[in-house]
Amino acid sequence: MYKLIVVLLIAIPFGAFAQTTVATGAIYDFSKKNISLPGVTVRNLSNKKIISANAAGKFTTSAKIGDLLEFSLVGYVTDTLYITNLLPKTIYMVEKNNNLADVNIKGVKINKEILTPDKQAEKYTLMGTGGNLDRKKMTDKVGGLSLNLGYGKYKRQQRKEAELEEREKYLAEIDENFSEKNINNLLKLEGEDLKNFMIIYRPSVLKVQSERPFKYSYYIVQAYHAWLKLSPKERKLQDLPDLGKKN
Repeated sequence: MYKLIVVLLIAIPFGAFAQTTVATGAIYDFSKKNISLPGVTVRNLSNKKIISANAAGKFTTSAKIGDLLEFSLVGYVTDTLYITNLLPKTIYMVEKNNNLADVNIKGVKINKEILTPDKQAEKYTLMGTGGNLDRKKMTDKVGGLSLNLGYGKYKRQQRKEAELEEREKYLAEIDENFSEKNINNLLKLEGEDLKNFMIIYRPSVLKVQSERPFKYSYYIVQAYHAWLKLSPKERKLQDLPDLGKKN
């Protein structure tokens, strides 16, 4: 009986250790490859674990093959990574380019007449425009100032729509070139293997944008070489987490 207890006590730590899996890596700025990004929030969307990268931009989080990691940082585009193996990862995050620089105003002299209450100014202030271009464009000047209500909001909306339109064009390009027909002609993959290959190695919009013109045939062949190194288990797509489901 004593020997049995000793054997169980020795086996428990090894069993617990064997079940522990982690994903590690380092996170860098995409445009400046040698600059690490500290404080990046790393979320495992599969097991709900959340950690932050350390001061050197390195992270370690509990994960397993088939998990989906999300990387987010203020001022950078949020990105995701589908884990096919537990080797150390190198993550490059792209900085958002639509941030407006702060403007400092110094030495401004205010005309005292502007500070005088103006009933017409109060009327226009209450009316507003809210950025709605269908309303009457007000060009009246109040106290020496030209009213331009809602213009900043309208310009931000214009930029957002332009970015979405550009993204849609890239997605359409990827769909056309990274297609079942093109991949099958190059690699002769079929059925479930073809489906899993396309999901795991589909190029992102950011990758296609950064390498113009993007050589799809070359990329597909490179991805296939990486695919051949995967084990049969790694080639099978694990069930992705239901992001709409709440615990």
